[in-house]
Amino acid sequence: MSGKLDQPKKRYMPGIDGLRAISVLAVIAYHFDLKWAQGGLLGVSVFFVLSGYLITDQLLMEWKVNKNVAIWNFWMRRFRRLLPAMLSMFILVALWLMATNPDRLLSLKGDFISSVFYVNNWYLIFHKVSYFESFGPASPFGHLWSLSIEEQFYVAWPILLFIGIRFAPRRGKLLLSILVLASISAMAMTLKYVPGEDPSRVYYGTDTRAFAILIGAALAVGWSSWKLNEKISPAARTTLDMIGALGLLVLVILIHRTNEYDDSLYQFGFLYLSLVTAVIIATLVHPASRLGKILGCRPLTWLGKHSYSLYIWHYPVIILMRPDASSEGLGFTQILLRLTIIVVLSILSYEFIEEPIRRRHFLTKWRDIWRHDRFKPMIGLSVTLIAFFIAQSWITNATKVQPELDQPVSIQNTVQNDDQPSNNHNQQFIDDNQQTSHDDAFVNPPNEGEGITLIGDSLTLDVDSYVKLLLPGIVVDGKVGRQMSRAQEVVDELRAKGQLGDHIIIELGSNGVFNKSKLRSLLDSLQTKQIYLVTTRVPKSWQNTVNDALKEVGNEYQNVKIIDWYSASENRSELFAHDGVHLTPEGARYYASLLVEQLKQNS
Repeated sequence: MSGKLDQPKKRYMPGIDGLRAISVLAVIAYHFDLKWAQGGLLGVSVFFVLSGYLITDQLLMEWKVNKNVAIWNFWMRRFRRLLPAMLSMFILVALWLMATNPDRLLSLKGDFISSVFYVNNWYLIFHKVSYFESFGPASPFGHLWSLSIEEQFYVAWPILLFIGIRFAPRRGKLLLSILVLASISAMAMTLKYVPGEDPSRVYYGTDTRAFAILIGAALAVGWSSWKLNEKISPAARTTLDMIGALGLLVLVILIHRTNEYDDSLYQFGFLYLSLVTAVIIATLVHPASRLGKILGCRPLTWLGKHSYSLYIWHYPVIILMRPDASSEGLGFTQILLRLTIIVVLSILSYEFIEEPIRRRHFLTKWRDIWRHDRFKPMIGLSVTLIAFFIAQSWITNATKVQPELDQPVSIQNTVQNDDQPSNNHNQQFIDDNQQTSHDDAFVNPPNEGEGITLIGDSLTLDVDSYVKLLLPGIVVDGKVGRQMSRAQEVVDELRAKGQLGDHIIIELGSNGVFNKSKLRSLLDSLQTKQIYLVTTRVPKSWQNTVNDALKEVGNEYQNVKIIDWYSASENRSELFAHDGVHLTPEGARYYASLLVEQLKQNS
């Protein structure tokens, strides 16, 4: 009898649901491009640590009770928990796209298959799909890479843990082994990350993200929830809560201030976040924690219990309801509408699909629903609403008319001198008396481009052929995903090859914010050159920050001019591809002629 009383018991920890709620809200805010949550992508890492802890804690409890781990049963529980909501989302998205955009549906075949088999993160890596340049018609399944990493963990970890317990029955050795694996993974992220380049490889990789899950697993080995005793001294309780509250404060600050292109994030920044998350979890799972009770309030626990459903449904709604990727952001009413749809879909998914399947009474649940008198009118209303939204989408696509491309702007209105204040982006940029036709520019090319260098990112690649046509001999060095932090290295390489001209155009900033001190260092090394900094237009939260920084730093140097692409392209959606950043052929011609006019003004 006493032996049974000593057996560990699983208990509900409401604070964990509170932490889930904070994490999923951060991710949703990030995908809505809300400025106060520019680091909301960190919420995924919090989920990784949580998964590592909870799963390992559960498996260790099962081992303690049964001296065995029923791996097959564990896998089936995980699949019942995860697959139904995802498959439901797939079906609804497929029906929507079949009715509104069948071509787009066909293009998502690889995303669908890789997600079903939980290898989506490696599919994205092998196909070189950037997480950070998904500006426009991104895949509505683009958030499922993280579920692939978690499911890969669920498949492999019970086996590895079972082997670990067999060969290292002492918790100390097991804990050390897990920490060694976590260290290897963290080092892999640091070594594979290349500053200045798109970090998608290390962001997506199971090998480079596993340390977050392993840190959670290590915490479960050394701080098992079922071993903790709520009878601790008041001083210890206060200390525990203060440490947890400090960790939570650090997490909120990181979510607010972190930029996804910050080098430090991939050079142990994610590791630091994982350790902070582990500290928070250690506090929340302790039965004596007051912080756990605070985060366990009803609104947060409700969100936490629905966090998986919210995560599954939020991204397709955001992507499929995005009317124009080049828009400057959604208004309050638009965000509220999308949030309402996300919450409704999550509730329906949770109540009528996920929970019935997880608890094995799916058929009974739906049999009772079908017999209910109000069910059939609800079906009719749902079909009517879906038909309405589909019809609205058809009408919108059918009536969408592309305006004709205007002539390029006068260079006097798009270039700022050192002592010239920043132009108001709403002013009229076309000077009827001084405008220059870009068609004329292509017919009568200006002086050749010897001694001119253009350094940029993927936008530079869009205009490469047009610039070279206008300026034969110009050196163009563009690369997808390039950031300002890489500019000095590119300059040094071009200088060593003898390809660095006396007039240098720098088009960088589309891929994230940068350190102003690094830009100043770059400009200090180029004081004998004429430099042109091009502002950016990108439907991301960092757009204004980048442009303000370019103008602030550029105005400090006599040899620097600002080419205000942001202002020149105001209300010119016809210049852009669907992503709102890259250019159509006409947009590339327009952009190229703008650069040429500036060079002519300073020749």
